[in-house]
Amino acid sequence: MADYLDPVKAEAGAALVAMCVAISAVLAVAFMSGCVVSSGDGEPPCLPPAFSVSPKSAKAGETVTVQAQNADCNPRYGQNALIHVTVTDATGTKVMDTTAPMNDAGGFIYTFDVPSQTAVGEAAVEATPYGVDWCDDTGRNNRVRGAVVPLERASCAARIEVLSVIR
Repeated sequence: MADYLDPVKAEAGAALVAMCVAISAVLAVAFMSGCVVSSGDGEPPCLPPAFSVSPKSAKAGETVTVQAQNADCNPRYGQNALIHVTVTDATGTKVMDTTAPMNDAGGFIYTFDVPSQTAVGEAAVEATPYGVDWCDDTGRNNRVRGAVVPLERASCAARIEVLSVIR
């Protein structure tokens, strides 16, 4: 008997087609809207501000500053907000994993001395708001727990700045 006459295979095929159509519709809406989702109160989504690392190269023991200006939007991190800073060296070893104070608008300044065990080469520096789940697979941005207005995530891409560790 031909596959197209088999009712089980026909039903599975129809379900696959329906799923593809639904995914295509969601992608079309996302691309047409530029992936901009309102938080419900008229404000656009607000991601953490970009951060910088200075200097761009340092030796073990030298001081490095990681900082961000306040966001141009209203991220509402709260008065006790923290930034989570990690440094992963060229061998893939996490040589620093800490938190530091951050203001309600996402601005912060954190300085550290490059740990002596840091391998020479390019280290990855990450700074993300602490306790904020940007990629929880639910489509919700839960950076404001208990908020009256539900917020939705616009992106969960991790930002990495390079620190060249030299001899």
